[in-house]
Amino acid sequence: MLKLISFSALAALAFFPLSAGAASLRQCSSASYYGHGDGYAWQRMANGQPMNPEAMITAHRHFPFGTRLHVVNPDNGKSVDVVVSDRGPFVGDRALDLSYGAFRRIASPSQGVVKVCFTAV
Repeated sequence: MLKLISFSALAALAFFPLSAGAASLRQCSSASYYGHGDGYAWQRMANGQPMNPEAMITAHRHFPFGTRLHVVNPDNGKSVDVVVSDRGPFVGDRALDLSYGAFRRIASPSQGVVKVCFTAV
C-alpha cells in the first residue's frame, strides 16, 4: 500500500540539513584559509568555541557542526581530515574555509586559495 508523506514532513526536509552520512558524496570546489593575520585567531566561531588556527577545523555553510570531512588537494594528492566548526566562507564559489594549520597540510599558504575535493566521513 502506498503511503503518503505529509506536507509538513516534506517542509521539514527543506529546513534541516542532511546528516553527514546522507551528504557523503564527493564535492570539489575551492578552499581558502583563515586564522592567520586576519584577526580571526582565538575569536569565537559560530559553534561558540575559540578559533584555534592550528586545529584541524573548517568552516562550511551548511554541514552540521561536528561533521568530519576528508579534504584532498587534487594537484598534489595531500589530504587532511577536519571538523566543521564554523560557518562560511561567504566569498565567491568557495566551499571551505580551512584553519591555517589545516590549509598548510595540503598547500602553501602563499597560494591563498586552492582547488579541493572533500567527502564527509
